[in-house]
Formats: sequence, C-alpha cells, structure tokens
Amino acid sequence: MDSLITAAARALAIGDPLGALKRVGLREDPPALALRGTAMAQLGDLARARVLLRKAARGYGLREAVFRARCIIAEAEVALASRDLLWQPKALSAARETLEQHGDRLNAAFARYIDIRRLLLIGRLLQAEQALSALDSQALPPPLRAAHELIRAGIAVRRVQASVARRALICAERAARQAAIPALIAEVDAASRALVTPVARLLAQGTQRALALAQVEALFASAALIIDACRFSVRQAGATVGLARRPVLFTLARMLGEAWPADVPREALMARAFRAKRADDSHRARLRVEIGRLRSVLRQLARVVATERGFALLPHRAHKVVVLSPPVEERHAAVLALLADGEPWSSSALALALAESARTVQRALESLAAAGKVQALGRGRARRWMTPPLPGLAPALLLPAVLPGDLG
Repeated sequence: MDSLITAAARALAIGDPLGALKRVGLREDPPALALRGTAMAQLGDLARARVLLRKAARGYGLREAVFRARCIIAEAEVALASRDLLWQPKALSAARETLEQHGDRLNAAFARYIDIRRLLLIGRLLQAEQALSALDSQALPPPLRAAHELIRAGIAVRRVQASVARRALICAERAARQAAIPALIAEVDAASRALVTPVARLLAQGTQRALALAQVEALFASAALIIDACRFSVRQAGATVGLARRPVLFTLARMLGEAWPADVPREALMARAFRAKRADDSHRARLRVEIGRLRSVLRQLARVVATERGFALLPHRAHKVVVLSPPVEERHAAVLALLADGEPWSSSALALALAESARTVQRALESLAAAGKVQALGRGRARRWMTPPLPGLAPALLLPAVLPGDLG
C-alpha cells in the first residue's frame, strides 16, 4: 500500500473525506476507488459512493478476496444509509465469512452490525436482539463499541425502555468521544435528544399532554388501563390485548377510552367506527355484534356495559383509563413516521418496513407529495422520497405499530 493510500485511509478514519479525496481523487486503481467511494459516502453522495465501491470490488482479483469483501461490506453500509433495504443480505453474509476466514475480525463484526441495523430498521426486534447479544463489544475499537450501544439503545427505544436506552447512549457517547469522529458524535447526540422529545400524546378526560419516552415507560408500569393507539392494543399491568388486525374493535375501544368515565352515544360509535352518515337498522345490528366481540376480547381487563344512550367502559382493577396516541395523527402517518428520520427512502424500502404492498405505499407517497408533505429525488429506480423531521417531535417510529417481523 503506497503512502497516498495510507494517508487517505487515515484521513477517512478521522472523518476527513476532503483530505482523502485530495490524495486519491484522480486515481482509478481499486484501493483508490474504494477510498473515494467511502469519502463520497461521508460527504453524502451515496449514489456515487455505491458506484465507486462496486467498481472497486470488480477491480480486485480472485487472490484479493479480503479487499473485495471489504468493498461489498462498505457498499452494504451505503445501501443501508440510503434506505435501500432490498440489497442482498446473502452477499453481506458471504463477505463477512470471507473476512472471518482470513482473520479480519473487526470488519467482520462491522458487517454483523450492518445486518443488525437493517433488522432493527424493518422492525424485526427479536432477531436484532438475538444477533446483538451474540457480539462482545468490549473487545472492539471505540467506533464499533459506539455502533453496538446505538443499536442497543434503538432496540430499547422500540421496547419503550427509556432507562435502558439512556444507559446505552451514555456508553455510546463515551465510545464516540474516544473515537473522535464528528459524524458519530453527532449521531449519538441526535439519539440522546430523541429521548427527551415528545413521542406520544396522553388523552384523558378531555385533556391531552405530550409525553417523552420515559413518561410512556412510567405509564406502562402504572395500574392505568391504556388504550394504545401507537401499537393498536389495550394494556394494563403487563397484560396486552392486540387489536392491530381488528380496526373496528380498536376504534370502539378508543372512543370508549376517550369518553371514560362517561358513555358514548350509539350514533357516535356507528358514525366513527362504520363511517355511517345515517345509521339504519343494519348499522345498529352490526354495532351490537362488534360490541359483543369487544366484550369478549377485553373480558380480562374491562367490561363494556350498555347505558341508556350508548355504551361505557368499566375497568376491572384500574382506577384510570387513558388513551395513548401518536404525536401527530393523520392519513399515511406510518409513512411520514419513517420519512421523519430525514433520510431518503425508496418506495420499495418503505413497503418492506411497513409490511405493505408496493402499490399501497406508492399511492400514499403520491398523496403526500400532492399535499406538499414529501418530495421525490431522482427518477425511475433511483427515485427516493424525503421529508424534513418534525420540529420538536421525535419520530413516531419510536412507538411503532407491531410489525409482522416483530416476534418479541
């Protein structure tokens, strides 16, 4: 490795991409191409970075499998940053195995962290947690220790474990300061700020207030009966009834929770749950059926009793009923929640993360674009969608609905 390549690599290691480009910006040999690709990624030109890294990987011969594997791993990281979630995990796994066979354990560990971050991004918390627990971060250099703790904090945030996330971020900050990489320090700072910004709203007896993650954790630990509109469930003291696949029942439960301790008129329930402008006998019959189903699924937590004008919710043990809702509620809120991280997403990546069809996500994006809430960059398969983060609010992704891949 010549002196310019060595100097460029050192510049990239301390977060100086311009310094690296000054040394290898005009060179076309595989090592220089790999360093140029990494530099372009640090500068934010992810599309150009992928082209350069792919070209570098092709330039290495069969006897240079380690360098080719490193280029594949670097491209996988850029793909993750550009929210291309459809890149082949098998290629990343093969590159990692190559590095492990040749004794490059640090870059092999880095490849594992890329895969775990992808699992976390698409909501597969249990798989991400299991993969992370198999790694020993203490033997790793500061940048990888920081990555480990950031992932641990991300899992804790999704689990609504604010205290665990806070401890992980303290460790991540310490490792990031030791690494002295400005971008890594900024990432840890942003994650720390998210812990103290609102992630949900508490609705109770006609009032509402914003809650940070620690307050949501405290609420879950209380004896209150919670109608959780972030995860579409009803919970109390560790017992949870999931209603994500039963939207009518959840709508009825939420209306009863918002009105508690008062009742809700039958006409209001039918208008909101069935979207009926004028209720007739068929709507009334359907309401009786759905209320019966709601009584059945909530029988361990509460009773649904009939009143003179409608229905009311009576918890068995709780002395308080509250509704927990996302910080912002509107149509296509799940798409906006993912885009709120400020990164460019492809429609296929959004579909994968939301477990929706590609056409459903495309229609949502077209609707949001027409309203001026998102914007498209590029054309064809290179098109990406972005929206600026909501000021003063943490992304609603901090409290996601349960995804099919989340088996935990």
